[in-house]
Amino acid sequence: MDYHTAANKLRTVKIEAVQEETPTVKSFTFRDKACARAEPGQFAMIWIPGVDEVPMSLSELLPERSQAAITVERIGEATNALHEMKPGDTIGVRGPFGNSYTVSKGGNVLIVGGGTGLASLAPLTERLVKQKVKITLLMGAKTRSDLLFLDRISRLFSENKGQLITTTEDASHGLRGLITEPAEKMLDGRNRVDMVYACGPEQMMSKMFHLCGKSDVPFQASLERFMRCAIGLCGTCVIGKYRVCKDGPVFSGEQLREVKDEFGHFRRGFDGRKSPLL
Repeated sequence: MDYHTAANKLRTVKIEAVQEETPTVKSFTFRDKACARAEPGQFAMIWIPGVDEVPMSLSELLPERSQAAITVERIGEATNALHEMKPGDTIGVRGPFGNSYTVSKGGNVLIVGGGTGLASLAPLTERLVKQKVKITLLMGAKTRSDLLFLDRISRLFSENKGQLITTTEDASHGLRGLITEPAEKMLDGRNRVDMVYACGPEQMMSKMFHLCGKSDVPFQASLERFMRCAIGLCGTCVIGKYRVCKDGPVFSGEQLREVKDEFGHFRRGFDGRKSPLL
């Protein structure tokens, strides 16, 4: 059995731990060797018995324990059902799927995360710390209680000299405003930035894409789309000529330029039709 066939095979696992991260977000830890050995940026398909199967970024990778975690916002039927589950309950797992972030081997890295985008970026940040890369992480949310992994990243950086900058729209923590505002200042040419990674609301990533293009800085972003099959067959996750589940979810600035008329503007519904991003 090859890797892709094995990854696509559904495995049932027990939830080992549930952590409340914010008032609307929880992390679920489970034991699965394949997901634990995933690369930062890859995702898994999570089956909630009797409800649905949905794609989730792998937010923690612990290969030495054969453990992985997903971090889930309560936003719909499937995520509501998952939020009601407890340690010992059973879920199904397929994956890991997709590509991963290209991990910088050095230089100055800027990581920009909004909302639950930190679920994808946290394992990347931990990997970059191991590579001794100089990191500035910009974390944004509406209010302090919505800042995801604030303690986790703060502890990581206190031990490894990373710089964490937070923004909240109500000024309850860090700077007031949107995360793209300090990002724009960092990309104004006065600071050396060798790579930018982003994940979060697509309008935010689109803004970062344009800022990096203007400043000629390499860019990688993890996109979110409706995914049913996760292996490039169903087409619900198409953006331009790419299938996010198979060609992504991580895309370079060069690839995003090829789909710039759609990126940040449209996504496809379950019926495959394009609809404007709100």
